[in-house]
Amino acid sequence: MDRENVVREKSFGLAVRIVKMSQYLQKERSEYVLSRQVVRSGTSIGANIEEALAAQSRRDFAAKMAIASKESRETLYWLRLLKETGYIRPDAAQSIQKDCEEVTRLLTSIVKSAQENQ
Repeated sequence: MDRENVVREKSFGLAVRIVKMSQYLQKERSEYVLSRQVVRSGTSIGANIEEALAAQSRRDFAAKMAIASKESRETLYWLRLLKETGYIRPDAAQSIQKDCEEVTRLLTSIVKSAQENQ
């Protein structure tokens, strides 16, 4: 399986976890603002990867993957903030942050390769 397919699957799995976490935050913790932010950025990662996979050119592919990378970094920020403010337990935060960091590393590598091959 190539890196694009791995990152596609891992970003989808991350999005599912983030949506479920957001549902928990809204239902159990009555937290709506931060949960919406993390859902927006966390689900945008995979959406941008899907767009990149249907890119019209190498440049378009690199640009979409770069956007996905930025969204992944933003998601890490929101996860860190949720952990530090006590909305999610440190152990739960660590697990989802680890998944997000893995996606970020994959995207960084893909973007670098795509930009070198332009």
